[in-house]
Amino acid sequence: MRFGKTRLIVSDPRNVDIARLAHLRLRPAPGTDTAWINGLCHVILAENLHDASYVRERTEGFEAVREAVAEYDPQTVQSVTGIPAEDIVRAARMYARGRSAIVYCMGITQHSRGTDNVRALANLAMLCGNVGVEGGGVYPLRGQNNVQGAGDVGALPDILPGYQSVTDPEARERVADVWGVEPPVDPGLTEVEVTHGMGEDIHAAYVFAENPAVSEPNLSKVRERLDAIDFLVVQDIFLSETAEHADVVLPGSAWAEKAGTFTNTDRQVQRVRPMTDELPGEARNDLDILAEFGSRVADYEFDDDPETVFDEMTEVNPLYAGMNYADTDEGSVRWPYPEGADSGQEVLHAETFANGERTTDLHLVDHVAPADEVGEDQLVLTTGRVLQHFNSGAVTRQSGTLMKLRNENALQMHPQNAEERGIEDGDTVVVENDRGRTQVKVEVTPAIRPDTVFMTFHCADPLVNDLTGDHLDPVAGIPEYKHTSVHVSVVSNEKDV
Repeated sequence: MRFGKTRLIVSDPRNVDIARLAHLRLRPAPGTDTAWINGLCHVILAENLHDASYVRERTEGFEAVREAVAEYDPQTVQSVTGIPAEDIVRAARMYARGRSAIVYCMGITQHSRGTDNVRALANLAMLCGNVGVEGGGVYPLRGQNNVQGAGDVGALPDILPGYQSVTDPEARERVADVWGVEPPVDPGLTEVEVTHGMGEDIHAAYVFAENPAVSEPNLSKVRERLDAIDFLVVQDIFLSETAEHADVVLPGSAWAEKAGTFTNTDRQVQRVRPMTDELPGEARNDLDILAEFGSRVADYEFDDDPETVFDEMTEVNPLYAGMNYADTDEGSVRWPYPEGADSGQEVLHAETFANGERTTDLHLVDHVAPADEVGEDQLVLTTGRVLQHFNSGAVTRQSGTLMKLRNENALQMHPQNAEERGIEDGDTVVVENDRGRTQVKVEVTPAIRPDTVFMTFHCADPLVNDLTGDHLDPVAGIPEYKHTSVHVSVVSNEKDV
């Protein structure tokens, strides 16, 4: 981007660091992504910039999508998103000019209509022939280093290893032949659904390296559920805010103390090795704990050797079927790696899509307003990360160095919004809605768009997720972290403090 011919478009309500390299910046209002993506599709089709042969040979439903996005002309998109109409046109032309890749983060998915956002991006990529080609594609950047690997092995409520649906009888039979037990027929619950069911339908839970007491939405409800459950086990490397609610805490191991594999978003399976065999205090290796726990609750001997576990994974996961543990010893291997193949597949969807067919459907997606309505004198709170901390901060807040670099949260607010409320940089403000109330210092900055404020979710105090709602995407079950309606006012008396 700095030295070559690649052109970069960055879309974000905030002036994030990568925007300094951008050739074009889009600053949409939170919760309007489907509208501006459809707007790009509108311009591309209106100006015949799409890849007509690719659309004809590889997609279904083109005419219906063309008709649907006809309503998303640049002026209409500007009225919904706040992005200038001319920037919509520029972005569409830049994207359609050649081989282009889309890289998105949780600003796309963490909405009540996050699935629609992803489908709209898939439409955009396929209209321009950018799926199944080297240098193209749609790439989700995962929230943690091995989220992809967790999905690969089936750590989602509706899939078996290798992204096989639990409702597929052939997939269940293949897995049952290896495991010796029949997998469930019906999809399970998402993490948020599990938490909401604690103390009611769910009487015992095992929380492994998660901190829902900080990271989940509508935390007053979450704290009630954590206290209501009959029995709670937490396995972690520090006594997190969630562990404080636990009946039993199991001290586990950090990433640098483990052996096994991680998988990145480019599908590369990479070997990791422990830096030390000596764990502090009563800590034990995570795999050892899980294997012994499993052996105690079930009449089954669980493997505690990483290579044996990997070998089993190649039996139950068709995407890993051709791999062996030695392949990961000097670098990485990429899935899908079918049984009998010499190597993994570099580019997905080149010949067929995941459905096994040469063609796939384009999606009809319309902009739907966020679930959390913005009332009079309210602003939209969006949450995210900063460089110095990670997720709920359970680990990074233990680092003295990182805490010196950033030891408190701040509310980013545009100067226009601050002036309207009599707020100055460094003031302490109350941020509140009908779910919660918290206090935080203000950073007045043009880095955030007017009508929007920003906080991280790394800190246990103040707890930003006391404010976020628990509206869920109807398909993926992801909460609407990126759009929360709040009132912001300056602390004015001792009662406020």
